[in-house]
Amino acid sequence: MAGTASGGGRRAPLAPYLLIAPGILWLLAFFAVPLFTLAGTSVAAGDAPWWSAYAHAISTYGGHFTRSFGYALSATLISIAMGYPLAYVIAFRAGRLKNLLLGLVILPFFTTFLVRTFAWKTILGDNGTTVAVLRWLHVLPEDGRLLNTVVAVVGGLTYTFLPFMILPIYVSLEKIDRRLVEAAADLYSSPGRAFARVVLPLSLPGVFAGSLLTFIPASGDFINAELLGSPNQQMIGTVIQNQFLEVRDYAVASSLSFLLMAVITIGVLAYARALGTEELA
Repeated sequence: MAGTASGGGRRAPLAPYLLIAPGILWLLAFFAVPLFTLAGTSVAAGDAPWWSAYAHAISTYGGHFTRSFGYALSATLISIAMGYPLAYVIAFRAGRLKNLLLGLVILPFFTTFLVRTFAWKTILGDNGTTVAVLRWLHVLPEDGRLLNTVVAVVGGLTYTFLPFMILPIYVSLEKIDRRLVEAAADLYSSPGRAFARVVLPLSLPGVFAGSLLTFIPASGDFINAELLGSPNQQMIGTVIQNQFLEVRDYAVASSLSFLLMAVITIGVLAYARALGTEELA
């Protein structure tokens, strides 16, 4: 019996590593290996210097990076402005309607991303009801349009990723102990001050997570810009896709991908440091 217990004790320390081994192997095969392959491709410039693809990418497509991050940031800020109040209502005021409202938030996921974007293309079309109503209200001029504009692209990004903002904020708000808000009220704090000093700081991890889940995919998105925008609204994701599939300049495409990952990673680290995310986990 002692030998069995001793043997079991020797094997126990290996159990956690065996449990995570499939995940590690998966990451190595489908993340690390492709990433290193992409890195090798980005510096395979033939007779040119290894950094030539990066120099060409920055000089030629710098404007696309700026545009993509600008659109993604706009969509993220709009999503926070729209998603936080909705998440707050669901968490604190919805009552028995909570599950119904959460279901409505995730309902768009039952339709494919591409179909939803095509639907918005029809809704925002020049001959659609939306444009006709806005023209009638004189919000748009007679020859004004929504499709193929910045408004359409940012609106499409916001609609696509809004649920990814609402759900993390809702989870953070749901975790807040209501007795803390009641204690603030007992100490003669106004509802606004209680929100600013108690609810908002405790919900920042959700805002941080929602911002990442919105900003990062929005920065690399190309479907909304392709279907709802024009060449003037082309984003860096479209450029990368074209370089890989049409131009077949794999060195430039790989360097663009690495530059996009690098800028996003630096931005995320700076944002995490500024906001403080110790409770994000």
